Formats: sequence, structure tokens, C-alpha cells
Amino acid sequence: MKRLFDLIVGTCAALVLLLPIVLVALLVKLTSKGPALYWSDRVGRHNKIFRMPKFRTMRVGTPAVATHLLADPAAHLTPIGGFLRKSSLDELPQLWSILKGDMSFVGPRPALFNQEDLIALRTHYGVDELVPGLTGWAQINGRDELPITEKVKLDVAYLQRRSLGFDGLILWRTLIKVLARDGVSH
Repeated sequence: MKRLFDLIVGTCAALVLLLPIVLVALLVKLTSKGPALYWSDRVGRHNKIFRMPKFRTMRVGTPAVATHLLADPAAHLTPIGGFLRKSSLDELPQLWSILKGDMSFVGPRPALFNQEDLIALRTHYGVDELVPGLTGWAQINGRDELPITEKVKLDVAYLQRRSLGFDGLILWRTLIKVLARDGVSH
């Protein structure tokens, strides 16, 4: 049922958002050197690596680490990178990953391939059995500000409570947070 929801809503969202996606891609290309999309190696269900697209918000050559691990993240941003992150428009290409089945609308955010501590904890608690999501319970309860142990506790709570109704609540709260630009990294 969840996969069907992802396919129907993902297809509708892709059609509705096609023009904004094209416009953002053009803006990224016009304001910085390099491709419009950044393909990141992420950890999916059962710790399988998949390639997740995002609009590129960092300059070409920025180290492939979590943003909070960079000494001065703002120094690596493209001219429109900060805006794309604050508005969450950089996440739009992930509709591809949802339609492909590598991601869902709701689930734990996919870890970077090199976030070994997060991957190990999620595996220990069985969270790796979930398809990663565009948003999730941890995302709406702290996002980037959460320590890894707290993030995994919230992922485990989602694993235990998951349902279409709970996903609906998470999607609603995500929309409110995105519109308020709450908890978005710069």
C-alpha cells in the first residue's frame, strides 16, 4: 500500500513540479560551474548503496561529508545554494528516487555512505529494514541538530509506529516545517 501511495503521489508531484524543477536546474547551471544535479551515494534498505540526486548547492570539489562536518559550510555554497537549502528545493530531484523505489516519501533519511556510526546503530536496531524517506520522524523532530543516538531513537520509534496514518501526520508536519524554514541547515 505504501509503495502504491509513493508511485501515485510521486507521479502527480513530478508532473506538477516539472516546471519548477526545470527552472531550478537552469538557475543552478547559470549561477555556478558544474552539473545541476549532485548524485550522492546513500545507504538504502538493507544497507544497499544507491545514488540519490539533489540539486547541487555546494561548489564542485566540496568534500562528500555531512554539511555540519565542514569547517565553514557557507564557504562551499553556490550563489543560490543557501536559498535552495532553506527552501528545501534542493530535495526535489529525490522524486526520482521515490519513483524508482530507492526511497519513500516517509522513512529514515538515507545516510551518507561514510556515516558508519549512524549506519551501525540503525542496523543494530533493525531500522535498516525500512526504505529511506524524503522526510521522517527524526526530520520533523530536530533534523540536523539531533545527535546520532537521538536520531536513531526516533527512527526506531517510526519503525514501531509506522502506518499510513502516521506517514500522513509526518508529511503534514514536514510541510509546516518547510514553509516555516524550521530546522533547515544553511
